[in-house]
Amino acid sequence: MNKFTIKDLENLSGIKAHTIRIWEQRYSFLKPQRTATNIRYYSNHELKMLLNISLLNKYGYKISHIDRMSEEELRSKMLTLSNNAAQQERIVNELIQHMVDLEMEAFEDILEQQIRQRGIEKTITFILFPFLERIGILWLTDHINPAQEHLTTNIIRQKLIVGIDGTRPVLTLKTKMLLFLPENEHHEVGLLFLHYLLKSRGIHVIYLGANVPLKDLAFIVESQKPDYIYTHLTTVMKEFNFDKFLNNLKIRFPQQRILISGLLAQTFEKKQVPANIKFLKSFQEVNDFIHQLA
Repeated sequence: MNKFTIKDLENLSGIKAHTIRIWEQRYSFLKPQRTATNIRYYSNHELKMLLNISLLNKYGYKISHIDRMSEEELRSKMLTLSNNAAQQERIVNELIQHMVDLEMEAFEDILEQQIRQRGIEKTITFILFPFLERIGILWLTDHINPAQEHLTTNIIRQKLIVGIDGTRPVLTLKTKMLLFLPENEHHEVGLLFLHYLLKSRGIHVIYLGANVPLKDLAFIVESQKPDYIYTHLTTVMKEFNFDKFLNNLKIRFPQQRILISGLLAQTFEKKQVPANIKFLKSFQEVNDFIHQLA
């Protein structure tokens, strides 16, 4: 069983911790346990309940009404939500629930069904990317078991690779972009997602993958002379020094334009960065940038 903090529940559900505490006091659907030091923690069941309840509440149901529903009624009501955004959110919630319960066959079945119905690009954009954004914080805080993360990401990785291999862009552009992850960064799914988006827009991609030393990156840059170097940072080892990493990029690649996205880019607060380095702090910024190139 996983142990989730109230902050985890806030990040995954979108419901503020203050509101979660009020709901605990007034209603019966959340029953957290406490550690020996009196800190709340929540089980898989509490997380799933909150995801379902927050979805119904967001799309029109009062909490007092939801509190009187059985779990079966909750599931039934969610299936009746006809709003497109609500349906997408429900599917993302289901993926999270299957992940925490290690129901990998059900997890993969949902993805296969979505790909059949929507196609690979819409599945990536509207289902997989929101899913990864919401669970990424759990990887940073180690609040899910590494086995859950590996099983989940390997399934997603397979789908992305199939999508990349099957991409046939209408136009081919001259723009050349090198994708890599630095040493000790192994979360490759976000980078593969970018590979798919770039290739589908006709941009030439040089894909180095995960855990690349800067000296190896420099060798490829010198040989291939890409227009852009792009990295997507989810989480790296604790000894990773972001300032030092940026400075090394500036020194080694003063002529290249460097792009950085991902969770670490979103949380980086230093105002001054080298002139040739650009942060893309949201999916919208990434998408806008790729659209401009294409």
